[in-house]
Amino acid sequence: MFQQGAIPYLVVLGVIIAITLLFRLRAALIQQEKNPVIQIGNGQTIGRREEQDDYFSTATSSHGTIAVLADGISGLANGRLASTLAVTTFIREFTKLDNPKHMSLFFSRAASLANSEILQTLRGSRGGTTLVAGVIVEDKLYWGAVGDSIITVFRNGEFIPINQKDIYESVLEARFLSGEITKDEALEHPQKKQLINYLGYDNFQNIEIGREPFPLEKGDKVILCSDGVYDTLTEMELEQILFQNIAAHDAADQIIEAVESKQKANQDNATILILEKGW
Repeated sequence: MFQQGAIPYLVVLGVIIAITLLFRLRAALIQQEKNPVIQIGNGQTIGRREEQDDYFSTATSSHGTIAVLADGISGLANGRLASTLAVTTFIREFTKLDNPKHMSLFFSRAASLANSEILQTLRGSRGGTTLVAGVIVEDKLYWGAVGDSIITVFRNGEFIPINQKDIYESVLEARFLSGEITKDEALEHPQKKQLINYLGYDNFQNIEIGREPFPLEKGDKVILCSDGVYDTLTEMELEQILFQNIAAHDAADQIIEAVESKQKANQDNATILILEKGW
């Protein structure tokens, strides 16, 4: 039994412990407010293809949350292999990141490594993939992209495009602006959708990287998707789904259902990732 004189000391000790726990709880809540959990929704369909060449993954570390989506080139063999290698490489390199200030270096290094690993694995066989990657750190979006998959931000009912597409159409647009070709020649060129840069390409150019992180606002939705989504659904159709007050995973499911409901005879693989409420 405790001596009567020891009881006041036990009471004081209990109060100190309770206060300490309250301070820790408060600190944890403040930290959670600064870095709230990011909701991630994803959806995917194989479409009318024989193989699913799209691949994606997400991961969270002490530095932030990354989402990566790669669309293996269906016109080449080994599209699935290329997209898987690319995404896996980006996730692996992200887990090694020791400082978010080195984000640009991370994107360029991961892209270079992914391109090399794809070429080495294929050993001369044809294969390649597009890739978009977004990293959310507090209220900022860092990003990198190569090929024609897209990353965009849905804000107040409208899309804010983030990356450029590495397709021949951009070359045609430059030639039109310089007066080399007419507008009709640019619009009607049969190869305007052809990729001019991708991972797994011998002449791979640098990945496009945002010079500055994109500032995110409350209510923003960060969208990553392959061309199987944006070539099938109009912006208005996407807006109608994203504007709803529903969870990210429900929005992703509805978008894929909308893609499948089109029943296109040549429907490509389609993949979408939605990240929200993380800033």
